[in-house]
Amino acid sequence: MSENKSRDCLLCGSADVREYFRDRNRNYLICQVCSLVFVPVEYHLSESEEKSIYDLHQNDPYDPGYRRFLSRLSIPLIKRIKPGSQGLDFGCGPGPALCVMLEEKGMTMTKFDKFYFPDASVLKQQYDFICSTEVIEHLRDPSAVFTTLFYLLKKQGTLAVMTKMVLNRDAFSKWHYIQDQSHICFYSRETMHFLAAAQDATLQFMDKDVIFFHKDRFLQ
Repeated sequence: MSENKSRDCLLCGSADVREYFRDRNRNYLICQVCSLVFVPVEYHLSESEEKSIYDLHQNDPYDPGYRRFLSRLSIPLIKRIKPGSQGLDFGCGPGPALCVMLEEKGMTMTKFDKFYFPDASVLKQQYDFICSTEVIEHLRDPSAVFTTLFYLLKKQGTLAVMTKMVLNRDAFSKWHYIQDQSHICFYSRETMHFLAAAQDATLQFMDKDVIFFHKDRFLQ
């Protein structure tokens, strides 16, 4: 990959990028088209290095604190889907707590994680809803992943994501979120609007870090 291509936006592929911030570990660029803040390819971890970070996560499905964290996505989602709906937890990690929580509410859940539940056959069927919590900031090719996730949604389905959001450059410079070397994509509200328009979806901001995309703009 050429040096110029290695700086192209990870989401929309634009070469129109600017330096956003630099710390002692990495350089961060911002796309002038979709507003994604991202880490250039030369700073990306290997998959083994990435997994070693995930292995440190303590995501106990029955931990009350972790459940409270995930409930900021699960509670509004449950209000919008019917019991018995089929869902996919994309990037569920080693302790798929959200699957457990949604199954307790009568949903049928399928798990996928490239390291811990890597059965790609589950990506060949469609779902009423898809959840992806604290995942999209890790994506090396977010455009391909989002395209796949929307394809996997049934008509009028919901994609519910959770990720911390970029506010401004000053806040970014002090942000704990960028200290995790496996975080390479950082989304703002502008980026989410870009994604929704690209996928012809309706967008809802449910919380400061919880975003719902509704396929086919069925709310309009």
